[in-house]
Amino acid sequence: MKGNELKPRIGIFGRRNYGKSSLVNYLTGQNIAIVSDTPGATTDPVRKTMELGGVGPVVWIDTAGIDDEGGLGSLRVERSLAELRQVDLAIVLVSENRFEEAERMLLESCRKGNIPFVIVCSRADIFPPTDEFLHSLEQESGKVPFVLSVNDQSSRDALLSIILQALPESAYRTVSLLGDVIGDGDRVVMVTPIDSSAPEGRMILPQVQVLRDILDNNAVAIVCKETELSQTLEGMPEAPRLVITDSQVYGMVSKIVPDEIPLTSFSVVLARAKGLFSDYVKGTPAIEKLHDGDRVLLLESCTHNVTCEDIGRVKLPKLISAYTGKKLSFDVVAGLSAIERPLSDYSIVIQCGGCVVTPKQLASRLAPAIEAGVPVSNYGLALAFLNGIFERSMRVFSNK
Repeated sequence: MKGNELKPRIGIFGRRNYGKSSLVNYLTGQNIAIVSDTPGATTDPVRKTMELGGVGPVVWIDTAGIDDEGGLGSLRVERSLAELRQVDLAIVLVSENRFEEAERMLLESCRKGNIPFVIVCSRADIFPPTDEFLHSLEQESGKVPFVLSVNDQSSRDALLSIILQALPESAYRTVSLLGDVIGDGDRVVMVTPIDSSAPEGRMILPQVQVLRDILDNNAVAIVCKETELSQTLEGMPEAPRLVITDSQVYGMVSKIVPDEIPLTSFSVVLARAKGLFSDYVKGTPAIEKLHDGDRVLLLESCTHNVTCEDIGRVKLPKLISAYTGKKLSFDVVAGLSAIERPLSDYSIVIQCGGCVVTPKQLASRLAPAIEAGVPVSNYGLALAFLNGIFERSMRVFSNK
């Protein structure tokens, strides 16, 4: 069920020629990262997936040196820091008995982003750390540094054990999407439109994730299109425990499903599981307060082919404009691309369901907006609000 984007991410950060690439090779047991004595050999982040005992597959990320120089060098540093904001665990390399502004900046970024980190004194066979340096490093970082030479294979298991202990369980423990609202034998109806934005020959990822979760909870999944929903409900011997719909047909589905049957959307289910749900609930009503000239930022976690039925780029802007009756501007930013405008330019930020990113990535993406006091919402909650069923979409979770 997990794509590469959803695996725990462990990044390695430090100055050029501090042995970051050698450490990736050392930890994975493979020569996957280029090792060179030439400073700046690693330009773009290098990723390698490897099983980590007790966790499963994780993605190791080798990054460019944080002391890179020149025009391109500064861009590489920016890329490294962007990776840092997305990882579940950072391994910070120090060497040559140096702990200066670059290293302090890394640790401060980790603390600010609530990113756990491990300190490794690399190249210990070439630059043995002094006792004084190790003591001052521990005092400043709050961590006991791990002294390492990649030529010593006997240290590998010990370092992996420390990494395993530092990696937060939330990065790899699967949280049930519906485990607290459905149980054995419950019937759950999934409403899945098939239109031009649906992938050919398969379901979209949120639908697949919810379907798997229903089965994992020993419930019964009943899947239909919105055009067959009335017939599906009429043919059931008893009312379903829950109806979950694609957000884009919320309006139609809410008229078909009796009010006493809980109704929500795939996007709302994912938003609740990914975190930031309370921020979405608080921020969504800001739609009602939009004024002429306001800007709305729509964030997509993935890139995809845009169609005339695209939710984020077509349907949401039309619905928000019609609902408010205001002349608004809409910006769309896909993937992890930079947001060009200052966040203060926006009256609300609306995030997609985030089915292809980790909770850490999602939190990192929205943290600047939340810190700036800009209201944030989610595609599913925004569409529920625009269709007048905001409260109803969350009712099934209200006592959880």
